[in-house]
Amino acid sequence: MDSIKDLEAIIESVLFAAGDPVSLDKLSEIIEHDKKTTKAIMTDLIFKYKNASRGIMVREIDNGYQMCTKPEYNDYIAKLGQIRKKQGLTPAAYEVLSIIAYNQPVTKAYIEKIRGVNSDSAISTLLDRNLIREAGRDETPGRPKLYETTEEFLRVFGFSSIKELPVIQLNEIQEVMENIPID
Repeated sequence: MDSIKDLEAIIESVLFAAGDPVSLDKLSEIIEHDKKTTKAIMTDLIFKYKNASRGIMVREIDNGYQMCTKPEYNDYIAKLGQIRKKQGLTPAAYEVLSIIAYNQPVTKAYIEKIRGVNSDSAISTLLDRNLIREAGRDETPGRPKLYETTEEFLRVFGFSSIKELPVIQLNEIQEVMENIPID
């Protein structure tokens, strides 16, 4: 039977080699232990990396795990010169992304009803950046596309799951709604 240290080493090597998030199910299968045991090992491993003086960490992303660099070292990594920084999102794209994140899955018509303007460009940008994806079709007439956020969204914004989105207070919503121009 493998020791905990052996299992951690196996998981570290798998996460490093994968690059992308690896599901709890897959990790359990690889180390040949049940999900509860694997989850406990992962929780401990995340804690160890978080509290170690290291440049890397393990993150939980949508019931999967990924090894990545700690954000505080981004400036040093940028000195490699090989990393292409994507341009930031426009305010319109952030608006669309927040509408999708908080209301997913949603149609383009729903997004445009809230924003009051065409959102084709922002949706296209978010799809290109893999921050959102098509999540099927709505059952309403015309069967419009539904949009939802992706694992990349969680990774980029540092969330483990969509449940970690900051809670918007009712008074904040009322303030925003009061500032929306009415035709």
